[in-house]
Amino acid sequence: MDGMETRNLPIGIQDFEYIRNNGCVYVDKTAYVYRMARRGKPYFLARPRRFGKSLMVSTLRAYFEGRKELFQGLAIASLEKEWVEHPVFHIDLNAEGYTDIESLDAGLDSNLWPLEEKWGANPPGTGKTPAARFQGLIRRAAEKTGKGVVVLIDEYDRPLVQTMGKGQIHEDMLAALKGFYGVLKSADRWLRFVFITGVSKFSRVSIFSDMNQPRDISMEEEFAGICGISEAELADGFEHEIRLLARKNKMAYGEALSEMRKRYNGYRFAPGAETVYNPFSVLNTLVKQTFGYYWFQTGTPTFLIEQVRAAGFDIPDFANGVTAFAQNIDDYRAKGDDPVPLLYQTGYLTIRDYDPGLGEYTLGFPNEEVKYAFLDELLDSYMPRGVHLQGLFAGDFAKDLRKGDVESFMRRLQSLVAAVPYNNEGAETEHHVETVVFLLFTLIGQFVQAEVHSHKGRADVVASTGEAVYVFELKLASGDGGKATTAAMRQIGEKDYMGPYRSSGKRLVKVAAAYDPGTRKLGEPTIQEE
Repeated sequence: MDGMETRNLPIGIQDFEYIRNNGCVYVDKTAYVYRMARRGKPYFLARPRRFGKSLMVSTLRAYFEGRKELFQGLAIASLEKEWVEHPVFHIDLNAEGYTDIESLDAGLDSNLWPLEEKWGANPPGTGKTPAARFQGLIRRAAEKTGKGVVVLIDEYDRPLVQTMGKGQIHEDMLAALKGFYGVLKSADRWLRFVFITGVSKFSRVSIFSDMNQPRDISMEEEFAGICGISEAELADGFEHEIRLLARKNKMAYGEALSEMRKRYNGYRFAPGAETVYNPFSVLNTLVKQTFGYYWFQTGTPTFLIEQVRAAGFDIPDFANGVTAFAQNIDDYRAKGDDPVPLLYQTGYLTIRDYDPGLGEYTLGFPNEEVKYAFLDELLDSYMPRGVHLQGLFAGDFAKDLRKGDVESFMRRLQSLVAAVPYNNEGAETEHHVETVVFLLFTLIGQFVQAEVHSHKGRADVVASTGEAVYVFELKLASGDGGKATTAAMRQIGEKDYMGPYRSSGKRLVKVAAAYDPGTRKLGEPTIQEE
């Protein structure tokens, strides 16, 4: 391999056999496979999309098919002494386009008919529903081989996720899948192992509603690293590519690793567990040798954005951390319209802390990729279409600060505030403006060092570039905007907001302005340099 080339990194490849036979880099998760195979039968794992669930399913398939040759040099090779081949049923519901019951039936049929070609179909005159066919297949495979059947269901909830918010269609999907997955209970005596993956835990689906439900390892510390890449796995397994990344971006190795950590690490799936990196973003960054928002770009969470707005969250509190109770966090129906559990399950929030006495989780954005991309989508939802085309997005504001052009920055801010949609309820419009300004200044933080405060006695916003520190104080004022602007500037001085930055050697710039909810305009700013 040329020293300037990356190795064969498997972006989007979820086939364990392909990865092992084609020299792809593989992060060894086989110790988890051995542990699960020895301890129990039915397991459920929830993880966000593109987090390695399908690769784990493929690895389990190869293991239970007795493909010992594929595991040479991996952890399980020294653990497993007896490789036994079992009939394996791999049900993959990753296909797109579940819009009605007919599309679900077609998706299930595409999984069942290849199994029927191998194990035979139900006799004429017997059950032809997907559930009846599924149960017949399990029984026949077990009887023909004399061994327990292994059932691996990947993305069991895809039809449900795709029909969220669609009323009766969603309820029909729930009812149909309840019957199909209910087979796993009645066929228990023929099963050796069951592993089910998904994004969310739908409590009304039968696998979660009766006594012999699967062991949910989604939030168990022991299995927190079953998907994703740990800090050690990244540093040990990808040092070559990270050094190339550092060279390409004119950074030291440690700086490149730190940037990877800020952007892609931070997912915690159990209280006290080690955080892990998003594997999709890591592999894309290392292959393309460019930092980007790769995971977020694979799916815009429009439904979740709408739920966040409909729930009336105070966005500054939401962005800085929200709470959820243990009994709600893993069920998509928790508190009806509350989007927080689903935001956790889909990977937009992760565990920061846990209070066992209260049974309460504190959740926050896992990393900068998710934080800035999600808040950017949220800002879009508050603004009319086309605002970004008018030069009013965070990057343009940051460019002004980098150039030291505060006047241009404030003109953009005035234009942004003027573009906020009007609402007949004055208080609601005022809150809308406050939210938009908060989101904007938070998003600027991806380009310059920005810190947004929301408590009395602290500056509204501090932004730092290589040359200057800017302190912004924005006030609400009805009528006399000039007086409010003067008060804002005086507050910067009286509370000495510039104090912590005087030893920095940078230019210190104070900016004060007032927003008049009556006219819905941000007045002319006062700009002073110390």
